Amino acid sequence: MANLIGIVGESGSGKSTSIGFLNPTETVVVSVANKPLPIKGFQKKYTLFDGKTNPKGNLFNSSNVEQIRQFMQFISLRRPDIKNLIIDDAQYLMSFELMNRAEEKSYDKFTQIAAHFYSVLKEAINLRPDLNIIIMTHSENIGDAINPQYKMKTIGKMLDSAITVEGLFTYVIFTRKSLDDNDKPVYEFITNYDGTNTAKTPAGCFESLTMPNNLQMVVEAIDKYNNEE
Repeated sequence: MANLIGIVGESGSGKSTSIGFLNPTETVVVSVANKPLPIKGFQKKYTLFDGKTNPKGNLFNSSNVEQIRQFMQFISLRRPDIKNLIIDDAQYLMSFELMNRAEEKSYDKFTQIAAHFYSVLKEAINLRPDLNIIIMTHSENIGDAINPQYKMKTIGKMLDSAITVEGLFTYVIFTRKSLDDNDKPVYEFITNYDGTNTAKTPAGCFESLTMPNNLQMVVEAIDKYNNEE
């Protein structure tokens, strides 16, 4: 059973940037939105996967659920060198499908879209146990400006009634962006519920409520926790 890790936050809050702390020789990225990674030198560190011409590539562009599931299986079975598999902008798996089916009148499509997204998470859970599956997704505020309540962004109440996405994760970590005394941006991870979000991690896994937005630190803490070090 793989480690299923959710990284949740607003656009520009440091989710994708945190990938830069991971070793690219041990990491593959599935880019659902097919956009450049905000990592210095990413084109040298992450090359496009091709099953025939570049099977060692560590960047896979796709918003097709079945293609992504097959790629995940390939990594789990054929790439033991890979320790981290990231699905970046995962919420677009739902929103892209919704847009592609915009002319369908039946509300059944919401349940079907939920089922497709669930199939990706279910596939992830069943991959080899030394693999970290990191799902990066946007957040949404279902509270208000005074009393915010952030959760993983989906495509509406009908999907939320079909599946509670956070319930499938052992680790749900939120991002936070703030300014320091010199008005420079500070990017952090929130490791547990702070009254404004659905963050959760097992007790004792992380030493503090906040930490730098460093994914390498996250996977090292999880590995240490799982192996009782």
